[in-house]
Amino acid sequence: MSDFLSNIIPVFGIIIILLLSITTVQQGTITIITMFGKYRRVLNPGLNFRIPVLERVYRRISIQNKSIELDFQAITQDQANVYFRAMLLYSVLDNKEETLKNVAFKFVNDRDFMTALTRTIEGSVRGYVATKRQSEILSLRNEIVENVKISIDHVLDSWGYNLHDLALNDITFDEEITKSMARVVASSNLKAAAENEGQALLITKTKGAEAEGNAIRISAEAEKTAAQLRGQGIALFRKEVAKGMTEAANEMKSADLDVSFLLFTMWTEAIKNFASDGKGNVIFLDGSPTGMNSTIKQMMAMNHLEELELDNTAKNHSHPPEKK
Repeated sequence: MSDFLSNIIPVFGIIIILLLSITTVQQGTITIITMFGKYRRVLNPGLNFRIPVLERVYRRISIQNKSIELDFQAITQDQANVYFRAMLLYSVLDNKEETLKNVAFKFVNDRDFMTALTRTIEGSVRGYVATKRQSEILSLRNEIVENVKISIDHVLDSWGYNLHDLALNDITFDEEITKSMARVVASSNLKAAAENEGQALLITKTKGAEAEGNAIRISAEAEKTAAQLRGQGIALFRKEVAKGMTEAANEMKSADLDVSFLLFTMWTEAIKNFASDGKGNVIFLDGSPTGMNSTIKQMMAMNHLEELELDNTAKNHSHPPEKK
């Protein structure tokens, strides 16, 4: 029995030593090994061996991307409080030995590193916002991010980290400032709406006046054309009447008849037309011989005037006026 124990104990000792010397490193992480408190080497992902008891695992460093959310406050140049909510995406700069040594030994632990990182970013944002006015902040979101990246890139490099992205997800102000900004936007919208309505009304009035002017001009031109046509029609009617009366008078003269009989016939036909086409019930007409004689004289005078007008028209057409 003693021989069995003496043989089995060394075997167990070897197995325990082998188990203690095996170290597994997960994918996406790097293990820092120290010996007697001093940096020794780096273990990469997979199965690794170390000297039991002497080599110790000092720290496991993740080389994957990490993200944190930050909430902080800044004050603008015109003393307005601005509240930021940001998302920070960062990771270890690379897997080089010097970089990993910086990550492992620059800070006591991850909490101290996060404190330094958040305070550095907050200080950079506050310094930039302090040079801007409250009304400018919302439009400078991208400029704030770029300024932060430029100012802290070299600091993070010295720590062994790289800043991939900084997103300002939310920028808010105090309630009173928010209400005043809303009133400014509302008043600006009302002003723009009033200007648009004024322009629309001006355009409507202008177009209406142009349309009315065009309508008046078209109506005047139409009335002018109609008047010309009426005048030409009346002139043509008179010409034809005068021509017919002249021919009738000449024939009556050749038949040795009194021309006044023609006028008497026209007068009686006129009375007939008054009676048949008139819209009234009573026609006042002097039917006495004296009245008839007076009417015939007036008609003869009108006939004479028509003949004079026709003669003058014919002369004007045959002898046009000379140009000066």
